[in-house]
Amino acid sequence: MRRIINYFFQGLVFLVPIVLTLWAAGTTFLTIDNAIRRLTGFPIPGLGFLAALIGVTAFGFLASNFFTRRVLQLLKLLHTSLKDLMSAFVGEKRRFNKPVLVDLTGDGRVRAVGFVTRDTMARFGRPDDVAVYFPQSYHFAGQVVIVPAAAVAPLAIESPEVMAFVVSGGVSGK
Repeated sequence: MRRIINYFFQGLVFLVPIVLTLWAAGTTFLTIDNAIRRLTGFPIPGLGFLAALIGVTAFGFLASNFFTRRVLQLLKLLHTSLKDLMSAFVGEKRRFNKPVLVDLTGDGRVRAVGFVTRDTMARFGRPDDVAVYFPQSYHFAGQVVIVPAAAVAPLAIESPEVMAFVVSGGVSGK
């Protein structure tokens, strides 16, 4: 059953961008065709497709410009980050599979539930620290906090249950 659910989410990761692209293209074609029909009084089938084709080509031409290239790099970064985030939740390389309880004050009085996303921060010059992602309640945002590994204690609970608990603000679960 778990494998079928994994296949379902993998399908979503691949199909959603394709379906959204096709929907946007179709909507654009129809909108342009309808606008031309309203302006001229008679339909010119396919003109929406031709106009969209010219628009995409013009965008490609502009994309070769230095300024536009920077904007595309920013969009690529955003796309890659979102893709990585989606893969972290539902992909084969899930990152949120190590739920932990983090001592935030050093005396154990204030703790937070999170997920270890990097076991070492040696690349950043902090070999004794780990990266912990703290999701926020009721939306898919969160904060990555670097904490000493000694402040992190693993939780003996499945990751999806912990994520549901955190995202629901602590009301989900038994």
